[in-house]
Amino acid sequence: MTLWFVFALMTVAAIFAVLLPLGRSGRAQNHGSQNHGGEVAVYKDQLAEVERDLAAGLIAAPEAEAARVEISRRLLAAAASEPATAPKSSVKWRRAAAVLALAGLPLVAIGVYMPLGSPRLQDFPLAQRARESGSGMQSLENLVVQVEQHLEKNPTDGRGWNVLAPVLERLGRFDEAVRAYRNALTYNGESPERRSDLGEAIAAAANGVVTAEAKSEFERAHALNADDPKANYFLGLAAEQDGRKDDAANIWRALLAKAPVDAPWRPLVQSSLARVGGGTMPALSDETIAASKDMNEGDRNAMVRGMVERLATRLKQNGDDVEGWLRLVRAYLVMGDRVKAMGASTDARQAVANDAGRLRQLNEGLKTLGLDG
Repeated sequence: MTLWFVFALMTVAAIFAVLLPLGRSGRAQNHGSQNHGGEVAVYKDQLAEVERDLAAGLIAAPEAEAARVEISRRLLAAAASEPATAPKSSVKWRRAAAVLALAGLPLVAIGVYMPLGSPRLQDFPLAQRARESGSGMQSLENLVVQVEQHLEKNPTDGRGWNVLAPVLERLGRFDEAVRAYRNALTYNGESPERRSDLGEAIAAAANGVVTAEAKSEFERAHALNADDPKANYFLGLAAEQDGRKDDAANIWRALLAKAPVDAPWRPLVQSSLARVGGGTMPALSDETIAASKDMNEGDRNAMVRGMVERLATRLKQNGDDVEGWLRLVRAYLVMGDRVKAMGASTDARQAVANDAGRLRQLNEGLKTLGLDG
């Protein structure tokens, strides 16, 4: 009964929506027409006044022309919004329309609802709706088609190519993704990210092999930004595929040394480093410490001490960073402070004691550094 009551209320609302305009008089329309007519008359007077001022030499010709354009624009707008004069409806026709609305709307509604709808209709299963509407991947492909159609008409839309390229790569359409990334570069300009993305797509199209063409793109990205993580990772991968495992390990160690603690790609680089025999050994800045030999002793000690203190402070906040602990231990060893190195290794083991994987990784790294116990 509740459903039918709601339907009845909806029908009544629809009937009143039809009857309300029939009950209005034409006064409001006439009043609006008078207002618009007054505006038109004012703008016509202004045009005449501009002509008089121009003839009298009160304004220059360019100013008069500008005034004419602006007043004409307003005149056209007022004339366009002026309502057409509606014929007066007789009382007889108004009553006939009201009766038709009262009787006709419910009849039409019932006539349409009976064959098409029913309150007893069962729920449409969610699984069937999903099949009918298509899977998420199909929806994504439909969006790709729409973007491609847009780009056929607007091939210089750099933003569109930026959006399309990664989606094509996600769908496994690597050759098309390469083309999209090239167009993104053409219409948006150089950037290390776009070069790296293009190189990644080229490598994906080659089944993961960093070809000479892909390597060239990564090198160009590295030239634009030496710290670009994607470029550095794939340059290390290229070195590994060329059989230069030591070079790959050095590239990835340097990448990890500069990586933020929460970098999402850190585990990938760590596993790649382990794959080439680099273990968990981080590349602490021995070069920086070596360069500090040119400083006086006070400046050198202050520089190294500052680096180590910042690292130790960070590890107190995030004790799960095995790479960071190994960098800290190695720093103490390079500085010749074995006691602090042993203390840091003890703190590190305590920090990761509850994680067997990290503890094993830490012990392997410490063993490499010569700290077995």
